[in-house]
Amino acid sequence: MNRKEHIYSVLIVSSSEKFNDTISAFLPKAKYNPIKTVSTINAGKLALTEREYDYVIINAPLPDDIGMRFAIDVSTSRETVALYIIRAELHDEIYDKVYEYGVFTLPKPTSKPSIINSLNWMASARERLRRQEKKNLSIEEKMKEIRLVNKAKWLLISELKMTEENAHRYIEKQAMDRCVTRKLVAEEIIRTYS
Repeated sequence: MNRKEHIYSVLIVSSSEKFNDTISAFLPKAKYNPIKTVSTINAGKLALTEREYDYVIINAPLPDDIGMRFAIDVSTSRETVALYIIRAELHDEIYDKVYEYGVFTLPKPTSKPSIINSLNWMASARERLRRQEKKNLSIEEKMKEIRLVNKAKWLLISELKMTEENAHRYIEKQAMDRCVTRKLVAEEIIRTYS
């Protein structure tokens, strides 16, 4: 999938209508959809319980909190990329506290090129996270297969009095001879002897 085909969901947490209008201008619906805007950290937390978002953009400060902890939580507990926009005089101090958690920061006032660059960096980070998710799923599938094969081996050992080596060889040979996966052979053995 090329860069133009990706569509990112966005949660904007900002109490400034001017900011919301400005940032929305950089988020065309063809590339960013859905876009939800909330005005407090608590509303942002609630929105994240309703669905996952690819990006969370936080315009600090907010009426109920500065939002730094929220930005860290979003970046570390989800497959979400956070952009934390903070006043220039606080930027360096806040950056030192959040960068190690993967939170992107921008000082404000900011410029159009800075926002565009930030959105591009966020897309790169989100795609890296997406690849990692796929890799994790692949590892989970392999672990599931190993557990099934081990369970089938122990059934062959207990029911047919095979050695562990012979049970393993039996499953491998069945899979090879029939051109099927070890998982399928293991599932059949489990159904037969359970």
